[in-house]
Amino acid sequence: MARHRLARQRVKGALVDVVDRVDLDRKKAVTAVVAAGALIGAGFTQAMATVTPMDRIVPVAATKDLAAAMTAQPEKGPQTVRALYTVSETRKLIQAEQIQAQFNVKEAIRVAEGAFVQRQEAAQAEAARVAAEQEAERARVAAEEEARRPQCVKPAEGTFTSGFGARWGTSHNGVDIANAIGTPIVAAMEGTVIEAGPASGFGLWVRVQHADGTVTVYGHMNTIDVAQGAHVKAGQQIATIGNRGQSTGPHLHFEVWLGGSQKVNPVGWLAERGVSL
Repeated sequence: MARHRLARQRVKGALVDVVDRVDLDRKKAVTAVVAAGALIGAGFTQAMATVTPMDRIVPVAATKDLAAAMTAQPEKGPQTVRALYTVSETRKLIQAEQIQAQFNVKEAIRVAEGAFVQRQEAAQAEAARVAAEQEAERARVAAEEEARRPQCVKPAEGTFTSGFGARWGTSHNGVDIANAIGTPIVAAMEGTVIEAGPASGFGLWVRVQHADGTVTVYGHMNTIDVAQGAHVKAGQQIATIGNRGQSTGPHLHFEVWLGGSQKVNPVGWLAERGVSL
């Protein structure tokens, strides 16, 4: 007992000496404190030998933290105390962290997918806007072209060779425009093709009915470029000049039938609409 009491007194004296001489040599002071703490806590360490490694608690006096605490200046304000967790508590914390991580990943994927959908929708909306603008521009250009389109045109280019009236003891009910085979024939005015094909004396002909009921007739053509029922614009090609039927050479025979039956001089009819032969 006397030996133990003497040992304790010596340890206490060593502690007091360390505290008094801490400014002399910090490294030596730390070593002395750790050694002293190890002596005092020897019994406690032996008692804890049966504790599992995961739950074992190291005596505070035997750690470097105590030595640092004894040699450092005291901190002001509240101090942070670190909790010690058991194996089961640690497992729960890890599981909670995993659940949180999975949630964060799913949330990030959801946000990314939402942003992608928004970008896709924005791109589609922009494409639709551009397409609408292009369509509007095409419509505007078409309207301008239609406005500039003449209401009546010359049915074919060439030489005026024969007029309307009596000819060779018969009635010539139209005018003739001579040119090479294959020269384009166009509709004199906008209308609907009511006949396109063979015709007696004409070889091949095309008849176009216009909005006011007038019918224009085109004969002796080499080829026909429209079908019955087609809607044609003024100046649109409908056939080519030929030499078919009762013809003395390649030319277009052109007639005008008011109301679909009354045959009039095409020269005057065209002149009334600003066209000369």
